[in-house]
Amino acid sequence: MEGPILFSVLTFIFCLMASLAIYVYLSSREAVQTWKRRVEHRMDIPELAQELSWLDSLKTRFTQLIERLGKAMKPSNEADVLSIRQSLITAGYRHPRTPILFLGSKLFCATGLLFGMALIPTKILGFPSYGTLIMYHVAAAFFGYYLPDYWLRWMTSSRKTRILHALPDALDLLVVCVEAGLGLDQAINRVGDEIRFAHRDLSDEFRLLALELRTGVTRSDALRNLSKRIDLDEFKSLVALLIQTDRFGTSIGQALRVHSDAMKVTRRMKAEELAAKLPVKLLLPLLFFIFPNLFIVVIGPAAIRIIRTLLPALSH
Repeated sequence: MEGPILFSVLTFIFCLMASLAIYVYLSSREAVQTWKRRVEHRMDIPELAQELSWLDSLKTRFTQLIERLGKAMKPSNEADVLSIRQSLITAGYRHPRTPILFLGSKLFCATGLLFGMALIPTKILGFPSYGTLIMYHVAAAFFGYYLPDYWLRWMTSSRKTRILHALPDALDLLVVCVEAGLGLDQAINRVGDEIRFAHRDLSDEFRLLALELRTGVTRSDALRNLSKRIDLDEFKSLVALLIQTDRFGTSIGQALRVHSDAMKVTRRMKAEELAAKLPVKLLLPLLFFIFPNLFIVVIGPAAIRIIRTLLPALSH
């Protein structure tokens, strides 16, 4: 009896493993076909509708709403639109629809805060007068309208700070690549690829500069576009140096090395300046937060003991 039972168990295991293998093969094949259609942009509309979640649909509708509001607020003067686009490019947003979305977000924030203020009960506001209530609503709309501007300034400042911190490392790599025999265009492209994970913002700018050079833009114009996109004094001086070096035919490697050393000295001087300002900035926290606690800890027990000793003596 042991032989037929063993044979039956082995047959069952074999059939089970074969079924699992067929199932895994068919499911993986279907997944590969799905990803292939996605890559080739040939996914059917029903499949695409099934893939999109409710969150993606909500995001799409919200984007369309913001775009409609932006089109309603779009200024007639093209120079104002170009100024907004330049500010957004400096902050790292290069999509053509970004200015419209930014203008729409200003109107949306103003309207949202206005309705939010209208929903607040007057009891919480202390039952203000009609004029004071109107002033509150106007202030909320005003703050909401200019809130995207403050956000854009903050994003621009943080991105400039990240690029400024990444510039010395990029210059060192650029000097190494140029002195190794690469041309300036190839060196910029190589440095952009090398710092992609450590300094993403500067890497994107260098790669965009390399793409402009590949499309036939002159080196001076491409460098000026880089300086305009980043809008930093350090990059303006670097771009002026590279343009003069290219124009007069001097050594690019030597010029970059001198500029890199000068930037390191400037960076060290700024660090020393911040360190020198530190005692002045710590003065107020020391006076108002640290010294009172030290006085309480040091003098407090002695004061309590003196009070306990002197008060009974004075009472007699």
